[in-house]
This record gives sequence, structure tokens and C-alpha cells, in this order.
Amino acid sequence: MALQEQTKSAPIAESGVGKPIIEIKNVSKAFPGGVKAVDEVNLTVGRGEFFALLGPSGCGKTTLLRMLAGFETPSTGQIIIDGYDMSTVAPNKRPVNMVFQSYAVFPHMSVEKNVAYGLKMDGRPSGEIKKRAEEALELVKLAGYGKRMPNELSGGQRQRVALARALVKRPSVLLLDEPLSALDAKLREAMQLELVRLQQTVGITFVIVTHDQSEALSMANRIAVMNAGKVRQVATPAQLYEYPNSRFVADFIGKINLIEASCSRVGEGLVKVNVPALGEFELHGQATGKVALAVRPEKIFVSEKKPEGADLVVTRGKVGEVAYYGSFSNVFFDIGVGAPILADIGNVSRDIEEFTFKKGEEYWVYWHKRDTLVLGD
Repeated sequence: MALQEQTKSAPIAESGVGKPIIEIKNVSKAFPGGVKAVDEVNLTVGRGEFFALLGPSGCGKTTLLRMLAGFETPSTGQIIIDGYDMSTVAPNKRPVNMVFQSYAVFPHMSVEKNVAYGLKMDGRPSGEIKKRAEEALELVKLAGYGKRMPNELSGGQRQRVALARALVKRPSVLLLDEPLSALDAKLREAMQLELVRLQQTVGITFVIVTHDQSEALSMANRIAVMNAGKVRQVATPAQLYEYPNSRFVADFIGKINLIEASCSRVGEGLVKVNVPALGEFELHGQATGKVALAVRPEKIFVSEKKPEGADLVVTRGKVGEVAYYGSFSNVFFDIGVGAPILADIGNVSRDIEEFTFKKGEEYWVYWHKRDTLVLGD
């Protein structure tokens, strides 16, 4: 079969996001009992792209990844990878490889044999197997570790072995299912950078599933945010963070303040907002009726003196809870609009007393209108 031969011997693609290598068309997956894990998803992933599927547990992201790998069959819809319809293609014949959350390295095999296993099963010549295994280990910075056993490696090193074993077969697409979730925080951050470096080096398409927003934001070219089986928004990390298209996406990506309000349209792209505790003011936006005003905590400012400016939303706030993180503090202010307003206050002074907020103190709390999003459901 032509596809099988391509899967075995296709060269690593050149870097850069290009035309779609993955097309997901109207794909749904229903399990017995009527549970719809994936609901009418349409997505494209560019050649050479680092793409993330992000969402809470049970949102359908892992099911979608497993359908790409061939471990699950769509109930409806079509999956096309590298120009081929995958509907009748077995998992081991697809131009993809998968790295699992649990590493899944063989404990009884050396590092070198783990990496070479797939090529051996494909019947490749021994000389080619050895050369490609060495190249793969060098890619993941494990050159010289070939003779070691998995129990002699750290968790991060075992994950690198799993990556090398997936990359050695030169797939068109590498699928990663929560690959860093079992690592401690510092190692996870280091491996995030390593995965980006690796993807840029080999130039093939990476599709990662994660529930960790910071992980997706720091690694991916584009992110698809999923909830209840549906894709809610697809955008670059910066676009997702700065311009979420709904309350769900805004609340899921990072920290954000959501203030309930009502508004009416007063012009093209302009609405009048009413918040009882803040009064009436105009903002750029499209949604009308019952809405949420969304402001990121780092865009909230605090002052002892009342600030002036037509572009500002200004109110009094009483300090509630304070969480100190060293370089900054999370300070919650009661401004009379329901949930307290969270401000990220950077630590720019070494004067501890100057940086301390005491519960019950009052300050002026303000933010720019241009930093306020008007979001519907």
C-alpha cells in the first residue's frame, strides 16, 4: 500500500506552518449510552505547526487525539491526514506516532532497544536501525545513554526516550497526550522549552493534548479550546489571551475578572454599559443584553490618590484576601460588584512595608476602558 511505504520512509518535513496536513471535518464521537464526547468538530492543522487541544477534563480533547491516532473511530465525519482519508486505515499504517502520558517505555529493554523497537518491527536493516536510533537519541539530548535501562533514568529522561522512539520512525504528525503531566513543576517547564526546540529542529507537525493553560500558551502556534465536545475558539496564544470570544474561554485561559453588566448598542462596534456600582460608560463591543465585562488582573491598577482620565473606569475598593508570591501579589478588592476584583500587583520595591496590603484598607482601583472586553455567553 502506498501509504504504508510513505509512513515508513517519509523524510522529516521542512520547518514552517504550511497548508493543512490534518483536516477534521464534521467529526463526532458518541459512546454507548448516548454520551457524545466529540460534537461536530471542524479543524485544520498546518504542516509544521505546533497545535494544542486545550480544555478541562472530559471536554473531548483526548478522544479527538485518539481518533487521529486510529484508536477510536468517528461516529460521523472525516479525518484526513497528509492527503489520505483515514477512515479505513489502521493505527499502525497511519503517518502518525503517539507519545503517551505514562511514557510507556519497555522496562526490560535498554534505551537503545526502546528507541529502535518500531524500526525493528518494520523490518528495517540493522545498520539503518542503529544509525536512526543514534540520531533520535541525539535529537532529544540522550546521546551516550543507549545502554542504560529505564530504571536508571529520571522521569524527564524516560519521557525523552518515549519522544525519541516516536520520532525515529519519522512520522508526518507527532501526537502527544498530556506528555508532561507526570513531571514536577520545574522539570515540566524545562521540558516545555525542550519540546518547542525539538519541534522546530525536526520541523514535523506536533499536536498536543493538555489541560494546562500555561503549557499550551508557552508552546503552541495555535490552540483549540474545547468544552463539552465542541471547539469554542481556535486562535494564537496571544489572541486567545487578549481577545477570548466567550465567558468560558476568558475564564479558562489564565486568570480574569468577570463583572456582570447589561448593555445596549449605541453605534457601530460601540455599546453603553451599565453596572450599578460603577455607573454607565461606553465601551467597544458587539454583545448586548446581559453581558460580562472581562479584565485581566495585570491590567488592574491601585492608587492611594484618585486617578483622572476619560479612558478610565475608577472605583473605591477594600482589600480582602492577599496572596504573596514573591515577585508579585494577588490582591482581592471588594468594589461592590459581586465577586471581588483580583489585581496582580508587581513587587518593584524591596521595602516590605511599602509592598504590604492589609485587609480592610481602602484604595482607588482602576483600569483602562480599552482593556475591558464585553462578552456574551
